[in-house]
Amino acid sequence: MRLLPHIEKQPQSELEWFGALVSLTRYLRGPEGCPWDRKQTARSFARFVREEAEELLEAFEQDNESVAEEWGDTFFTLLATAAAAEEQGIFTISNALDRVHEKMVGRHGHIFGDRTAETPEDVVNLWHEAKAREKAGKEAPSSTPGPCPEQQ
Repeated sequence: MRLLPHIEKQPQSELEWFGALVSLTRYLRGPEGCPWDRKQTARSFARFVREEAEELLEAFEQDNESVAEEWGDTFFTLLATAAAAEEQGIFTISNALDRVHEKMVGRHGHIFGDRTAETPEDVVNLWHEAKAREKAGKEAPSSTPGPCPEQQ
């Protein structure tokens, strides 16, 4: 891969690739970037997330051969949404990652806390209890709920 203006060296690790993709989404919105990307808002990118997620699901249902590509497209569109959201002052990627990490740890009290779950059904019940506490404002900051284990 040739070096591009948004990266200083060839990414090797997952962390470096994550950084390169974040940098790419920001570069595409910058003055030397893409007019179409600059025109998009977080909300308009979010609509594309839905389309990409549907394509990802179709890939799983059909052939599995294009799953990695569709997962990448979905992930990149989420990052593009975040880059636009940062510019609009809605949230930062760092803040969103911190919040989702805290939330997912909290929703796994049977792993990281004193809750007990011996079956997948127990986990689903604990998940719903944790979401209810969050909604009531007793735990974790409120944000968009993550997927429930039963949805997987």
